[in-house]
Amino acid sequence: MEFEIRNDLYPREKYLKKIRGFYHECEIIKVLTGVRRCGKSSIMNLVIQELYNDGVNRENIIYFNLDRKPFDKIRTAGQLDEIIENNKAADGINYLFIDEIQNIEGFEKVINAWREEGNFSIFITGSNSYLLSGELVTKLTGRYIEFNILPLSFDEYLNVKKFFGKQVSDDNSAELKNYIYEGGFPYLLKLNSMNDKRRYVQNLINEIYEKDIKQRVKIKNRSVFETIMKYVINNFGATTSIRNIVEDMAKNGVNIKRETVNRYIEALESAKIVMPCARFDIKSRKSLAGEKKYYLSDLSFYYALNTDNRINYGPALENIVYTYASGKDYSISVGKIGKLECDFILRDNEMNYSYVQIAYTILESRETEDREYRSLESIHGDSYPRYLLTMDTLIQRRNGIIHDNLADFIKRDKNF
Repeated sequence: MEFEIRNDLYPREKYLKKIRGFYHECEIIKVLTGVRRCGKSSIMNLVIQELYNDGVNRENIIYFNLDRKPFDKIRTAGQLDEIIENNKAADGINYLFIDEIQNIEGFEKVINAWREEGNFSIFITGSNSYLLSGELVTKLTGRYIEFNILPLSFDEYLNVKKFFGKQVSDDNSAELKNYIYEGGFPYLLKLNSMNDKRRYVQNLINEIYEKDIKQRVKIKNRSVFETIMKYVINNFGATTSIRNIVEDMAKNGVNIKRETVNRYIEALESAKIVMPCARFDIKSRKSLAGEKKYYLSDLSFYYALNTDNRINYGPALENIVYTYASGKDYSISVGKIGKLECDFILRDNEMNYSYVQIAYTILESRETEDREYRSLESIHGDSYPRYLLTMDTLIQRRNGIIHDNLADFIKRDKNF
């Protein structure tokens, strides 16, 4: 299938470098997931361009976007199988790219059958984790790898602004404030007015509901679902539980079962609107059941649903660090240290830990400084790095804890 070489795509290297080692791997299906409009299609097109630039023939690259003409009418596994058959190359590896494959019921059998041919390197995208349910998980364990794509992190946001010819201030704090208000969906950077940006995200929320939630979750009353969604979004970064939500809903005259609240939150997670962060006891090295924190895949969801434009920097900065660390594939937990709490415990793929505390400033008073350092100073028994990230420009050193400016840290694309 003919594809278009595009020069208007920012190369998101932090994701491309994760996928690159699997370009020619025919045994492993490459699955790109993420919230709708986060940039999965663009990354898929960037992979295609790299393959083409590396000498892969056009006829060996097969690309279908099932959300766009002429393929938007394809709805059955048989139709999907037929267009692959009609477009495959006779010789060499076929590089098969299918965008929004969750539109096809029973796509798993088709994809697996072509994988078993032995000469197909397959890449698929979907807007939610329903893509990774059913047969793709139960029958293809070890035969696929998931790459979770997020909207732009702060460092990417700055680079994409430059890429599109937008003015970028030398004041990182000012740019971080813009990032909090605007969010990281790539298309937003092409829009000039905040009103247009808000409207785009509001329409996106409705699109996610119609295409990624409504079709897969039984929702009797949309207004109740939206009440739950707004509650979770408005309380991002706050410790919460299903019981708390049920009780708060009852106080406002909305009676809803725990099972329903749980199902609705799972739908928000599956649609990649919110991401859960469990609590972890540092002393016992065990996860704690019950209360969680939820973070947003993009902060623009909050501002699209609220008229209040004031920034609550505590949860906003936590959210920025959470999504930044997620984009680097860290496993993330909230750390419990006796009666104290560390904002995040990060673990990389080599089982190395790091501890992160986040605050707007520690310069207000000695009491503020002591409070923010206290949880990190309470961690004993290992030598893993401890970070205190703030918006302060005056950096200090205390007890081996790494104090850094949050905006500068992310702009430099630092690892923890």
